Amino acid sequence: MSSDKKQSLGAVTLAAIGVVYGDIGTSPLYTLRECLSGPLSFGVKHDAVFGFLSLIFWLLVLVVSLKYISYVMRADNAGEGGILTLMSLAGRNTGATATAILVIMGLIGGSFFYGEVVITPAVSVLSAIEGLEIAAPTLDSYIVPLAIAVLTLLFVIQKHGTGIVGKLFAPVMLLWFLVLAVLGVRGIMLNPDVLHALNPYWAIHFFVEYKTLSFFALGSVVLAITGVEALYADMGHFGKLPIRLAWFLAVLPSLVLNYFGQGALILKHPETIKNPFFLLAPDWALIPMLILATFATVIASQAVISGVFSLTRQAVRLGYLPPMRIVHTSEEESGQIYIPTINWILFFSVVIVIVGFKHSSNLAAAYGIAVTGTMVLTAILCSTVAIKNWHWNRYMVLFILLCMLCIDVSLFSANLVKLFSGGWLPLSLALVMFVIMTTWKSERFRLLRRMHEHGNSLEALIASLEKSPPVRVPGTAVYMSRALNVIPFAMLHNLKHNKVLHERVVLLTLRTEDAPYVHNVRRVSIEQLSPTFWRVVASYGWRETPNMEEIFHRCGLEGLSCRMMETSFFMSHESLIIGKRPWYLRLRGKLFMALQRNALRAPDQFEIPPNRVIELGTQVEI
Repeated sequence: MSSDKKQSLGAVTLAAIGVVYGDIGTSPLYTLRECLSGPLSFGVKHDAVFGFLSLIFWLLVLVVSLKYISYVMRADNAGEGGILTLMSLAGRNTGATATAILVIMGLIGGSFFYGEVVITPAVSVLSAIEGLEIAAPTLDSYIVPLAIAVLTLLFVIQKHGTGIVGKLFAPVMLLWFLVLAVLGVRGIMLNPDVLHALNPYWAIHFFVEYKTLSFFALGSVVLAITGVEALYADMGHFGKLPIRLAWFLAVLPSLVLNYFGQGALILKHPETIKNPFFLLAPDWALIPMLILATFATVIASQAVISGVFSLTRQAVRLGYLPPMRIVHTSEEESGQIYIPTINWILFFSVVIVIVGFKHSSNLAAAYGIAVTGTMVLTAILCSTVAIKNWHWNRYMVLFILLCMLCIDVSLFSANLVKLFSGGWLPLSLALVMFVIMTTWKSERFRLLRRMHEHGNSLEALIASLEKSPPVRVPGTAVYMSRALNVIPFAMLHNLKHNKVLHERVVLLTLRTEDAPYVHNVRRVSIEQLSPTFWRVVASYGWRETPNMEEIFHRCGLEGLSCRMMETSFFMSHESLIIGKRPWYLRLRGKLFMALQRNALRAPDQFEIPPNRVIELGTQVEI
């Protein structure tokens, strides 16, 4: 039994290496090069090389190992992680005002992720294919077209699911980390003294030596930890232990060895600063390394794309984005999904970014603001969870938070310098997503409030209909109701215009709970309101997709038998008009109307046969 557990733990740990660490694992392609030859141009100086190596090592230890692996990953919601999960956990035991602030922080963090996700595939794949400049300098004009071709193929295969490709992820990434370690050891042997940079003295000496310039250099050092949020976001796929084992046993040692190997090579041969990663390999290995690096960066891009699909589904289920088509690409794994709208918006954004920036160094200058901004928000939200949910000592948590913010705020501030050299791009994308999410949530709430202003009591209406019923027709009518104890708009209109009612009426409310999954035992609750009226509440987690056939099956088990082809679904279709508002609220109203027009309709969302749906239109002023 124990050997089976070890075997399964080993398999999951290997899978975690393949998916979780793709982004942070490909950072050695460009990080040290950007530190030394980026905009600040430190050049090959002993103090600069040792300082950067020490900073990279201690960031990997303090930010990744201590903050995320040891602290933040404790905050899980039924095993799930991610910034929106953290937002949800943090708001559980706080007052209304504090909860509103925490929600805004969580949405900003989620928006930052959307901004970051456009740059990650572009910078990763470009930096890998730029190895052509070393292997065959005459082919450098083909780098951008090749990068676009590779990413086009990646986005095209998304609709087929990543299950088959995913099986290749783990072995390829394991090989990648082994090669990183071997090349690193090869470089360190050229100049073993480079290991002295493990001493934090060199990081401190770097700040003393370069003063103000050293602070801005943090903007390049942070490239070593991009992708750190994936550790937390992917926790639900693999669990805490495999992710932690993968980091300490394989990923961290390989990254440290490779960075220090590059540093040793640069000190021994200063001309290799143009691309120390590829020049660390022997000449005969350049082409194999180029191929392996391309595979590794495609895997890193895939992990980010899967992450944005998961975040989008979570935002849709929590009511921060309009319903959209979500395709499940695996019968076994609920986390493997494909969202066509997001996929193609992301693809065109990535292509525009590659064509606009052309070189990974230009993109590296835009990278970091969104990542470090999310790190700051994660620190605050996680500390709130520690105080309110775990009941840790307040002063101890505040001390931990202060230590984290000293690093995170410094990194964020240093990256703000990148604002005009490309940093505006992820911030602009993040702002767009934040406006969309807050607009949909607030305007949707406003719409529902307007629709329920008629003031009629559901209990009184049912009692009246039972006492003096209209014409009753055979069959079952299901009225989708967004709130309990509220008369569905479609039912009011049906009674007003058709003056008939089915012999059995079901008021169905779909509820998204603050959990990734809801157990089948709690899936459906049924309450009989009168001889012919029933209320059904179907509960789903934010990782689940509601399905009407499943709801009917559960109702049958509870004694309320419903057949899909004998049931009519009544839904309201709202035509929106904007009332008197200030100009900026009118703009928000127009955005909401555009989102509403393009949102997935309820019959498609819940897989209801179109011939069973009756939509009743109404005009609502918002």
